[in-house]
Amino acid sequence: MAKEHALLSTEIVNRGVESSGPDAGSPTFSVRVRRRLPDFLQSVNLKYVKLGYHYMISHGVYLMTLPVLIVIFGAEIGSLSKEQLWQKVWEEASYDLATVSAFFAVLVFTISLYITSRPRPVYLIDFACYLPPEENKVSKEEFITLARKSGKFDEASLAFQSRILQSSGVGDETYIPPSVFAPGVNCATMKEGRAETSAAMFAALDELFEKCRVRPKDVSVLVVNCSLFNPTPSLSAMIVNHYKMRGNILSYNLGGMGCSASIIAIDLARDMLQANPGGYAVVVSTEAVSFTWYTGKRRSMLIPNCFFRSGCSAVLLSNRRTDFRRAKYSLEHIVRTHKGADERSFRSVYQEEDDERIKGLSISRDLLEVGGHALKANITTLGPLVLPFSEQILFFAALLYRHLFPTKQSAATPSASTNAPYIPDYKRAFEHFCMHAASREVLDHLQQNLDLTDANLEASHAVLHRFGNTSSSSIWYELAYLESKGKVRAGDRVWQLAFGSGFKCNSAVWRAVRRVRKPTKSPWLGSIDRYPVGN
Repeated sequence: MAKEHALLSTEIVNRGVESSGPDAGSPTFSVRVRRRLPDFLQSVNLKYVKLGYHYMISHGVYLMTLPVLIVIFGAEIGSLSKEQLWQKVWEEASYDLATVSAFFAVLVFTISLYITSRPRPVYLIDFACYLPPEENKVSKEEFITLARKSGKFDEASLAFQSRILQSSGVGDETYIPPSVFAPGVNCATMKEGRAETSAAMFAALDELFEKCRVRPKDVSVLVVNCSLFNPTPSLSAMIVNHYKMRGNILSYNLGGMGCSASIIAIDLARDMLQANPGGYAVVVSTEAVSFTWYTGKRRSMLIPNCFFRSGCSAVLLSNRRTDFRRAKYSLEHIVRTHKGADERSFRSVYQEEDDERIKGLSISRDLLEVGGHALKANITTLGPLVLPFSEQILFFAALLYRHLFPTKQSAATPSASTNAPYIPDYKRAFEHFCMHAASREVLDHLQQNLDLTDANLEASHAVLHRFGNTSSSSIWYELAYLESKGKVRAGDRVWQLAFGSGFKCNSAVWRAVRRVRKPTKSPWLGSIDRYPVGN
């Protein structure tokens, strides 16, 4: 029970003066109880640490043997003088043409086999983010005004959404399709969904192909992810039809995978490129706001209305070695975590109908807690792959000590512990952070638990304020922000982290192969100088 209470925070809310009833004229208050992220300092699961080290060892064991052989060979050579070494090489050894030819043949064969068998690096050539038209721009005040005029909400629902908006971190320049505010019209139709997604996807792809100077017919792999809108034919088929792509293209359409789906799509595209080397892969990430829109009265289903906004990203990947010179980034690692086996995690973000059979996306009170557990498992697995050796030694030693010499925690003070594990400093592993811009509350908890600075989360807060929660594409708007600020230099490491329904938490690590210049086309043109918001 004490452990459960430690995950709760309370807040007293002034509801104003009671207007009717036996208590008319009296001030009223309510106590709001919220869940927060679990304290990472008190709960690190050893199995995820083992998984991270397993990934590292399985990929690095062959390279680790090379230094050992060099040391042994060097020690042998170092024990000989120049005269002795010359005598062994030229005087005591006898060579013939067949021996020398066989030696070089084996050497060339071994090197060729190693080069052809190792996975090709995957490069990110460029990416594009969709900038919706100005007529779709809606401020927080206009949001409530248009929602009231639509006649779809009662005053209690409007007041609730207004309170959520004020503390959401969402600014006054986000984009919403006009169809959701149309009076007496169901916006979640196939026609509206196709119109919304096609406008976003085709605009992003047009910009991508122009930037990269690549023809649509050159694309061999296409992966599209959209969580809630999944028509037949699929969104990927819509793109193939619009651009008249090749007949043997490998196309995939991912649905229902939430805000972390873009990293899942990148992982799938990487696997397809490894199986079919020498081609281009395009990853499109979007969401249909008209299908997240809810017009009922259940408050847990009204929350998505306040955060989700229009957005789309298109990414071009390649594993051609000749593309290294023009690529922006190389893909270093992808770590995926799925907590769907746990019932609370599975139902934390859940599409369903309310009592009036109105469909919507329900956000559970447990979302922060289950998201924290998924995040903890993900970063614990990621740590051994990216952290400096000094950080890994400190973390592993503290973790080992904690398991060898456990101490019981007091029921009164469950967060106090004399052997709390050392949490690594992830700021030493990455220069840039692209954390999914879900809400201000989520970003604040991430900053506190990962000990990040305001500068580390500048891009995430800027995207949330300027574009809102654009679902799976938000991490690309954040990378576009970093590029528009001119912050990405050669060798910099970028950590993209996103989480979504299921419940899933996924990480992608990129390394800049060159200094990235400020782009001439970006969704941030015209607004980048106004950020960070503190300016």
